[in-house]
Amino acid sequence: MSHLGVGVSPGNVPVYHGSNLKMVDRRVRLAELVLRCVICGLGVLAAVLVGFDTQVKEIFSIQKKAKFTDMKALVFLVIANGLAAAYSLAQGLRCTVSMVRGSVLLNKPLAWAIFSADQVMTYVTLAAVAAAAQSAVFSKFGEPELQWMKICNLYEKFCNQVGEGIASAVIVSLSMVVLSGISAFSLFRLYGGNKGKSSASW
Repeated sequence: MSHLGVGVSPGNVPVYHGSNLKMVDRRVRLAELVLRCVICGLGVLAAVLVGFDTQVKEIFSIQKKAKFTDMKALVFLVIANGLAAAYSLAQGLRCTVSMVRGSVLLNKPLAWAIFSADQVMTYVTLAAVAAAAQSAVFSKFGEPELQWMKICNLYEKFCNQVGEGIASAVIVSLSMVVLSGISAFSLFRLYGGNKGKSSASW
């Protein structure tokens, strides 16, 4: 063991022990809490911007109302960001309670559950953003080969607000990617600690 209190496993992977482990874990939990707050706030913002976006246009004396339910991709985006916000709120409360109690270290079953849930939410938010972005491109530029007209020429306000919602959703999905990396670190670090202890006993 070095003078920094860091054990080195046979694979030259640093394994933290004692107070250093707790300090690293607190910093990881703080970063996780900040990211979950960002995801919760921007997830709600994206869902509200898209979900409450409407615009009425009169075409040939007929009023036509544009709303997010007209595009299945936008419905998926609203649901995905709503789920991400609710999930991040619950996990953020868990992080806050554990930090207040001082029991920031996770056990393996809980770490596996959080890691799996973060992975699922990451893929869901990324898929929702990809689908919404593709629909937005078709609405903005149309598709002449399929005779799809440019919808945003008629519903400019609606498209602008949807664009703001998609931008917020992009940040949510990227934050979920970073968060899934943090949860993976928290999970596999537990196995790294056990490896260090078992090698020390030899």
